[in-house]
Amino acid sequence: MVKHSGVSADFKKLQKKFSAEYSSVFSERMTQKAIVIVPSITMDQEILAKIDGVNHYEERMLCMLMLLRMPNTHVIYVTSMPVHNIIMDYYLHLLPGITGYHARQRLKTLACFDSSPKSLTEKILDRPRLIERIKKHIPNGFASHLVCFNVTAAERKLALQLGIPIYGCDPDLLYLGTKSFSKKIFRECGIDTPFGYEDCQSEEDIIEALFSLKNNFPEINKAVIKLNEGFSGEGNAIFSFDNAPATETLKSWIHKVLPTRLQIVARELSYTGFIEKLNKMGGIVESFVSSDTITSPSVQCRITPTGEINIISTHDQVIGGNIGQVFLGAHFPADAEYAATIGEYGRHISEKLKEYGAMGRFSIDFISVKSDNQWKHYAIEINLRKGGTTHPYLMLQYLTDGSYDSSKGIYLTASGQQRFYFFSDNLQSENYKGLTPHDLIEIATANDLLYDGSTQQGIMFHMIGALSQYGKLGILCVGDTRKKSMEYYHKIVEVLNREKHSYEY
Repeated sequence: MVKHSGVSADFKKLQKKFSAEYSSVFSERMTQKAIVIVPSITMDQEILAKIDGVNHYEERMLCMLMLLRMPNTHVIYVTSMPVHNIIMDYYLHLLPGITGYHARQRLKTLACFDSSPKSLTEKILDRPRLIERIKKHIPNGFASHLVCFNVTAAERKLALQLGIPIYGCDPDLLYLGTKSFSKKIFRECGIDTPFGYEDCQSEEDIIEALFSLKNNFPEINKAVIKLNEGFSGEGNAIFSFDNAPATETLKSWIHKVLPTRLQIVARELSYTGFIEKLNKMGGIVESFVSSDTITSPSVQCRITPTGEINIISTHDQVIGGNIGQVFLGAHFPADAEYAATIGEYGRHISEKLKEYGAMGRFSIDFISVKSDNQWKHYAIEINLRKGGTTHPYLMLQYLTDGSYDSSKGIYLTASGQQRFYFFSDNLQSENYKGLTPHDLIEIATANDLLYDGSTQQGIMFHMIGALSQYGKLGILCVGDTRKKSMEYYHKIVEVLNREKHSYEY
């Protein structure tokens, strides 16, 4: 029998309360409830710091302000730094059926006034007065819970101090979402995954794994080394076997060339730094899957507090960066040729995770290759948290009151119309630096590119606060066809480039 610490046991009691309330409270439009949103990415801060404007990723969960469309729901949104009023107004004007004034009476925004690299949750825990202010803004008698990007021991501590449950997985189960355990789950489910080795804890383990991989599968040209807790591809590295010698000297060759040949995704992270992180968190080595026809789909799933499994969505991810490992955006839904198939794989994996006790939103990434008109899918990793595909889908769902049919791989609005989107968290250009949130809204309005609630098509923006300093912006382009969604994307890029140049003196 597993013995839990006092903190862990207290948290489990809190979560049981949430399970009891969930079915009667969560989806009821008129029920009095309060949601505390803490969009903290509580992960390796050194790796996250390599991402331009990472503090503004806290704005991605502003999509959850759409919960204010329920007239008795209160939202408390906490950030590292204050979010400008024009950004908040932009989201509130999207609310269907509720005036901005009414929504504002039920919205409280709080900030730590701290832009340091420390995670948002840790910043809040360092500010007991802020925690008290959060508690004061939860109305007495309201059903309430905490929403976070991911759940670690820090979020558990915050939940206990606030006295409210979290809609997310118990941090005692974080191991389920590591790269190493993901591969074990896939094998338990009988789902293909690239050849490789998990539970690597040292440089020696990496060398041994690379040697075994090439020795057992001589046709492999590249391998991927992944830290167990990487984010958006930033914890990955690529090793090439080009010009590798015969088996007799292969291991010594790998040992010699590894420090100079390993291509690390995270900018300015040295080989020594990468190995130190591997020593701390562990990782995997697996074969690099390549093909003339290759895609990177993902399936988003949810296990509710009552144990129901939902296949929420599927996406075709756009992967890029210098060595093709960074998540840039995605198309929704995934290709009709395989969307239903990966959805079914997602269901099998969800059932296994449920057996382990997992709860909340998570995603499963695949690499899919086509040969002789047949698709073969390799499960890559489980992200036991919200992810880059969470906020765009929530926006679409909240604004159209629709749902995804996983058996058909299509999304239908409440009126039965299909919708598609393309989104990106990485629309970035030097040309965009200096454009303020006011400029962006003006430009989009003047060019008729804002989302139109009457047609349920158009463009929505996120991470607006990163635009002026980093020239970086998140966009969601919704259309009634995939082609239409891409037309919106190309149009906004064209307009932003033109507008910037038109004001040069």
